[in-house]
Amino acid sequence: MSESDTRTTHFGFKDVPEGDKAGMVHGVFTRVANKYDIMNDVMSVGIHRLWKDAMMDWLAPRPGQRLLDVAGGTGDIAFRFLKRAPSAVATVLDMTESMLVEGQKRAEAENMADRLNWVVGDAMALPFEANTFDIYTISFGIRNVTRIEDALTEAYRVLKPGGRIMVLEFSQLPNPGLQWAYDRYSFNVIPAMGQIVAGDRDSYQYLVESIRKFPDQDMFAAMIRAAGFEQVKYRNLTMGVAALHSGWKI
Repeated sequence: MSESDTRTTHFGFKDVPEGDKAGMVHGVFTRVANKYDIMNDVMSVGIHRLWKDAMMDWLAPRPGQRLLDVAGGTGDIAFRFLKRAPSAVATVLDMTESMLVEGQKRAEAENMADRLNWVVGDAMALPFEANTFDIYTISFGIRNVTRIEDALTEAYRVLKPGGRIMVLEFSQLPNPGLQWAYDRYSFNVIPAMGQIVAGDRDSYQYLVESIRKFPDQDMFAAMIRAAGFEQVKYRNLTMGVAALHSGWKI
């Protein structure tokens, strides 16, 4: 029996064998791939677009940079990056091929085809050599990784010296009253929306639960530092519903 068969991790609020989680997450995103972008707009009332723009504002893409967008799915972050950085190139990596296929169907993908690569791969074992990329991003994906520490270690490995990591992820509201109200919305409304829009309540129930299992802002910042990054900082978005974390490989 392998170590991953004996260790457990969380899949939403369920404890599952560590070796099973990647396949279960893959199943979730395979089922929702063709409705993923629509559901992001519905769930956040479009606010996720502002969060991603805020990510680009802080990142300040520059011409010629090489971006690796992990769990990049349908390409939202890569498209934004390339629009702001002439001559830059982007690699979108995701474990779910159907998400990448949906991204390749978007109009931006055709317009930027010579600057885009789409790769099926695992955040915990990136198929790239060390010191390859200037920027590593992951947006609403790191909480789905089986071993977050391994993903951060891989991010550090593939970044060039002077490279930067930026993570956009749902987080925790520092105000208990607001967190209570947000929880009521999340658990009562979002799974129901998933059923109506995507025909899949269970997948969105998992996504809501996975947010609650993710470390808070300070704990996650400590994990980024433990992977070797320096100058680690974070910014709350919409009072902490989401947060941006930034770090540098120095």
